[in-house]
Amino acid sequence: MIRFTFYAALLLVGAVLFIIAAALYVGDGATHDPRLLIETGPLGRRPVITSEARVLLPTLQARVEEINTPQSGDPSLVSFTIEPGETAQTVAEKLKVLGLIRDTVLFRQLLRFNGVDTRLVSGSYLLRRNMTMKEIGAALFRGRSAQMTVTIPAGWRMEQLAEYLTRADIMDGRQFLRLAERGNTVEHRRLGGRPPGQSYEGYLFPDTYLISDQARPEDLVAGMLDNLARKLPANFPELAGRQGLTLHDVLTLASIVERETSLAEERPLIASVYLNRLNSDMLLQADPTVQYAMGYQSNADQWWKTPVRLEEYKLVDSPYNTYLYAGLPPGPIASPSLESIMAVLQPAETSYLFFVCRRPHCQGGAHIFAETYAEHLQNVAVYWEQ
Repeated sequence: MIRFTFYAALLLVGAVLFIIAAALYVGDGATHDPRLLIETGPLGRRPVITSEARVLLPTLQARVEEINTPQSGDPSLVSFTIEPGETAQTVAEKLKVLGLIRDTVLFRQLLRFNGVDTRLVSGSYLLRRNMTMKEIGAALFRGRSAQMTVTIPAGWRMEQLAEYLTRADIMDGRQFLRLAERGNTVEHRRLGGRPPGQSYEGYLFPDTYLISDQARPEDLVAGMLDNLARKLPANFPELAGRQGLTLHDVLTLASIVERETSLAEERPLIASVYLNRLNSDMLLQADPTVQYAMGYQSNADQWWKTPVRLEEYKLVDSPYNTYLYAGLPPGPIASPSLESIMAVLQPAETSYLFFVCRRPHCQGGAHIFAETYAEHLQNVAVYWEQ
């Protein structure tokens, strides 16, 4: 009897908890009307439910169409500034003067409902005239203009770029990567000759881009390809022909040069070494190509495994392993800078076939070059093993 009473009590408590949870869930779902939620983060985090939010809900739902309809169809940009210490009321009044919103009270209510009325970020903005109240609120809370400046460094592989786009909440990096891997989003007459099925690896020109807050992954891919086509010198075919290379070859070799050195003065020398090896039917033996083939190293959180031991190279069976496979790898391993591209097009005139870092672990990035293997071994003994 005691056991029966105990289990009955447990069931009763469980039922009560279920009813409470269900009530909270229903209330939460009602309060979190997606038509009223300002995007406050990468995951669209929900605002904390407050009694004021529940009171404001009916008013906002009755005017949800006004909240989600822009005041203009004009996509042009207008400058807007929030001074330090400005209140939501003064911000709303300034927005109304510019014609970006019509009702200052409704805008402030929307901000309060989302819990961001006291957390607008001071600074200078570019806002589109066709932004909705929700979009304006999100921009001012997150400190983001309708146009963003995005800087893509040279030497990144596509996965790194995609990871950055997601992490910085610029756009869906996974979708960007899918488009870049397919390599069929945009075709350029100046960028022809890419092998069938080849991705855009190496073709996504590293630079600083001004993109719309509504930019899609395909827009950024197209913009980066356009930029590469513009940055290539007008006499590119002639320069590449002198080296016996296609555009794809140039970008492939330039991406290796990019990963080998960060010193501008060394790039033409590094390029000369690899061109000399290719012309001598030697294996390229470029460490970055093996690192590329190894992919992401989860234990070290690295896209480029460092350090890499020579004995590891023979275990990496990939056409990108230039210690095992002759000639250039199938394609670029990263996005090369214009400096690295020009280093391949106009390499230093040398007889160098080897190089090694001047300091252990390549501290400082400088290399010492050699024409013969014997000289190279001496350099290794003096510089690498010091």
